Amino acid sequence: MQPRNMSMSGVVDLAAVKAAQEAKAKAEQARAEAARQGGAPGAVSPADLVIDVDEAGFERDVLQRSTEVPVVIDFWAEWCEPCKQLSPLLEQLVVEYNGRLLLAKIDVDANQMLMQQFGVQGIPAVFAVVAGQALPLFQGAAGKEQIQQTLDQLVQVAEQRFGLTGLAVDPDADPGAAPEPAAVPAGPYDALLEAAVHALDAGDFGGAVQAYKNVLSDDPGNSEAKLGLAQAELLHRVQGLDPQQVRKEAAEKPGDAQAQIAAADLDLVGGHVEDAFGRLIDTVRRTVGDERDTVRIRLLELFEVVGADDPRVAAARRALSRALF
Repeated sequence: MQPRNMSMSGVVDLAAVKAAQEAKAKAEQARAEAARQGGAPGAVSPADLVIDVDEAGFERDVLQRSTEVPVVIDFWAEWCEPCKQLSPLLEQLVVEYNGRLLLAKIDVDANQMLMQQFGVQGIPAVFAVVAGQALPLFQGAAGKEQIQQTLDQLVQVAEQRFGLTGLAVDPDADPGAAPEPAAVPAGPYDALLEAAVHALDAGDFGGAVQAYKNVLSDDPGNSEAKLGLAQAELLHRVQGLDPQQVRKEAAEKPGDAQAQIAAADLDLVGGHVEDAFGRLIDTVRRTVGDERDTVRIRLLELFEVVGADDPRVAAARRALSRALF
């Protein structure tokens, strides 16, 4: 695939005088607020310049960071062969820009909504966000010199029109060092998690859902609570359903999103993981618009129940990507 849109013409349109002034003002306001709350951020290591981003962290890791530094977005997937050539090159180049750019890597299989919001038609695809404003850079594999020219223009526009000078980089930091792990918020999570398990054992699925949400409200990254919540919500949904009636409606209405979603929930509760995934992927193919998005979101929720490391989830993510695009 040949690169397309290998230019910064999109930035010129994006940075029309009024839009540029508004975005620059927002960036300056955000930096002033950060300074008021605790001063400018300290120097980062080269390893901090390349980050993995998902839907949950997009606002924090991309939109908010773009008020400090231009964020280059690399849409990629494990099965994409050109991505395997482009992604390492982008990582190398961003580090060489020494804090003037940040690279956000987005796995399209795991983040279909972001892919749709950016209008990505194929991968690899590279975008940028500057002071909260998104713009396309190029699609497809590209050579180092071409990419450097594009990134040079991006840096220039970010500095001249938006006042973004980038991040300070610690020259003594180990480039291969992993970022320091984020501190885990303190909280009585053992008691809350235990309460959720007791609620599940007692069949109080609504209570279990609330208990897991209480943990996640303080600690959004708590993996045990995330998994428990997905499982509790599934059990809560199927509670009281008539399996025979649900399956009858699903068989009679193959294009009915809600009928197929209910049947998929029952499939998963019954241990028929691949049947549940396959049912919803087929429904994605048959539906459009809001109905299709509803089915896609339920499928992503079922992925959470099974776990991202399960090979059946990886296979279903690939099938979902093919069904959507």
